[in-house]
Amino acid sequence: MYGLVNRALAEMVTADHGAEVWQEIKDASGIDVGEFHAMMPYPDEVTVGLIGAASARLQVSPSVVLRALGAYWIRYTAKEGYGDLLQLAGGSFPAFLQNLDAMHARVGLSFPELQPPSFRCTDVTEASLIFHYYSERSGLTDMVLGLLEGLGQLFSLDVSITPLTLKDAGADHDTFHVTYAPL
Repeated sequence: MYGLVNRALAEMVTADHGAEVWQEIKDASGIDVGEFHAMMPYPDEVTVGLIGAASARLQVSPSVVLRALGAYWIRYTAKEGYGDLLQLAGGSFPAFLQNLDAMHARVGLSFPELQPPSFRCTDVTEASLIFHYYSERSGLTDMVLGLLEGLGQLFSLDVSITPLTLKDAGADHDTFHVTYAPL
């Protein structure tokens, strides 16, 4: 994964728990990197190690850390200069989700080693949709759920997510029934 993801995790932990806790997490993970470079790819194991160390230090499950990171990611990327790209992706929650693959294609121009997931929406109504998540990586579903929740906040919506099929349970991809209503 690119350093941008690890930087988001660092900023999230530092904002919520302080720089000392982030340093403890880095030390516990065994990752010897002073500061992550946003545009540099790092082995997935680096991010996985940081998530595991954050989970242990914060005494929450890795799922909780990933979900919080997903929600935080929306605010973080907007602040890091991707706000215009986020606005171009769609003026509504379902439109944004339907344009995620196109947005990743644009981002891929700046991140040549990007291996983004793929998303598809079906059964779209004014209040719900079926969200399909495809990825070569495993273990990041909770981050995607956090992203959906973070996008709900961005669009001032109450988002509820119900799993339908899960790759970890043998399906070829994850699907979720997502409902959304104004806050």
